[in-house]
Formats: sequence, structure tokens, C-alpha cells
Amino acid sequence: MLIDIVKAIILGIIEGITEFLPISSTGHLYLADYLVKLNQPSSFINMFMVVIQLGAILSVILIYFDKLNPFSKNKNKQKRKETWNLWFKVVVAVIPAAVIGLPLNDWLEAHMSTWPVIASTLIVYGILFILLENYCQHNQANITKLGSLSYQMAILIGCFQVLSLIPGTSRSGATILGALLLGASRYVSTEFSFFLAIPTMFGASLLKLIKFFAKGHSFHGDQLIILLVGMLVSFLVAYASIKLLLKFIKNHNFKSFGWYRIALGIIVILAGLSHLI
Repeated sequence: MLIDIVKAIILGIIEGITEFLPISSTGHLYLADYLVKLNQPSSFINMFMVVIQLGAILSVILIYFDKLNPFSKNKNKQKRKETWNLWFKVVVAVIPAAVIGLPLNDWLEAHMSTWPVIASTLIVYGILFILLENYCQHNQANITKLGSLSYQMAILIGCFQVLSLIPGTSRSGATILGALLLGASRYVSTEFSFFLAIPTMFGASLLKLIKFFAKGHSFHGDQLIILLVGMLVSFLVAYASIKLLLKFIKNHNFKSFGWYRIALGIIVILAGLSHLI
């Protein structure tokens, strides 16, 4: 039990760091699964790798609780209306991934969770981030405030999120890339990506748990403790990661993440060719 708890802590750290950075938490957890594999049935591991993300999502809710709370006593009528509008835009943005992702979920898990796919998406989107940042250097963002984000733009960002159904793409990477391409500033793109993660990952985790129990599985022995430890660690690490990312993008662009993705993609290729994964 102790060894698996230590492994859950390591996986929680990886998840917490990578969930909101545009570098693909799935790609990192996929590698980690081979290097720090839990001594548990594959059914539990597959569920753990998704549900652990709930911890990271809870950190967003804590950090932005007042901003996301339409019932806050500190808000006047106008502020509450703006908060509801933000939530409606988030819901609209979730629709494309829900419509396309739900029917294809099982097929994507069975056929796309391979090292060639993950390595390819890591590298391709890494290159796109570098190219887009080069473009943004000469073009000023049109949307510099979250409230200025239109419903049309929200659903278009949601369409970009569909790309993240392919492992290695990165949900945050796809949505941030899409928002930047549509003219949003780095800060607005990043914050909206955070908020979009709340219903998206809650839905994905709930679906994973339903499938886990529907197939007759249940928590045995120390499995629930392992899952809760992973979620708690991912929550704490993601909290710090979000704070650092928000500070970073005030004075830096996303090019470094692009180069990192390319380097990680090459590592995945080398590991795959060496039969390590």
C-alpha cells in the first residue's frame, strides 16, 4: 500500500503541474504510467488517470470562487449578471466536445492512446504555439477583458477543445491556442481555458466513474485511499501551478511551452522505439 501511495503522490504532482499548462497532462501521465506504474488492475488505473484531474479542477474553483459565484453578496446586480453570462459562455463552449466526444470516447481510448499519436500531437501543437506566438508579436489582441468574449467566440473556442479529444493535444493547449488565434489576449485565453475545464473535466470524471462501476468494478482494499491521495496532491500542486502560470504569462509568451512540447514528443518517440512504452 505504501508504495502505491507514493506513486499516487508522484502522479498527483505530475497531474497538478501539467493540467493547466499547455503541455498535455495526458502525455505526461501516459509516460509516467510506464515509469511509475500503480500495482493495481488496469481498470482502476484507467479510471484513476482521469478522475485524479478532479483535484486539479477544484483548485480553479477555490482560486476563482468569488469571480465564479453569481450569488456572492459582494456583487451588485450588474456583476451578478456578468457572472451568469460567463457561465453561459462556458456552457456553450462545452457543447462541441460533449456532442462529438461522448459517442467517440470508447473508440478514442481504444485506438488513439498510443505513443505515435501522443508524440505527434505533442510536436505538432508545439510547433503551432511557436508559429502563433511569432504571429502575435506583430498583431495586437482584440479581446483583453474576459467580459468582452462573445458567445460566438466562446463556441469557436469550444470547437478547438474538440481537438483535445486526441491524446497528447492538451485540453488547455487547444483552447488557449484557439483563443489566441481568434484574437484574445494570453491572460483572457488562459483564464477562459481554466473555467472551461470545470464542466469538461467534471463530466469526463463522472463518465469514467459511471463506466467503472457499470462494468462491475468497485474499490477494493486501499484503492479509494490511493485515489483520494492522488486527487489531494493534484489539487495542492495545481493551485500553485495556476498562480505561477498567471504570473508567467504577464511578462512571457507561450513559446517556451512549444519548445518543451517538441522536446517531450521526441522523448516519447525515443522511448517508444526503445520499447519502453
